[in-house]
Amino acid sequence: MEPSPGRQQPARAARPLSTPTLIGFLKESPTYAHPDDLNRARSVGAAAAPGFAAWLAFQNAVDRQDGAAPRRYRELISVAVALDTQCGCCLDVHTAAARRHGVTAEELAETAFVTASVRAGGTLAHALLADRLYEQHGHNAPSVAPTNAVPTR
Repeated sequence: MEPSPGRQQPARAARPLSTPTLIGFLKESPTYAHPDDLNRARSVGAAAAPGFAAWLAFQNAVDRQDGAAPRRYRELISVAVALDTQCGCCLDVHTAAARRHGVTAEELAETAFVTASVRAGGTLAHALLADRLYEQHGHNAPSVAPTNAVPTR
């Protein structure tokens, strides 16, 4: 059936990339985090020695063996933060450490969904803040009709 005059044809859907093609693209992409990037920490640290030394001291203090929270809990917390911040290097390091400290696949999966839920809750909390701020900004401000408002007769 031919399209009616003046009617556009629907756009063709882009052919999805196959998984191997997508993985190959990501590995070759200059913006994709690569596991070898962790090997750059010392050279990047040398370029900013005082900051790197302070971060490393903090990291070592937090990563000690005698913390009040068991290592497996600290690794689950680290995985949750890595998921939230979307840090691939952190996920690599902390999922490996979590496994070494006895975290199960089920605990890891549950941690992911708890993280997602808490993050969604944070978004809702900020929506409540935005609503209150919106109201506060409205006091003593002139009311302006939206530009796409339909005029009334």
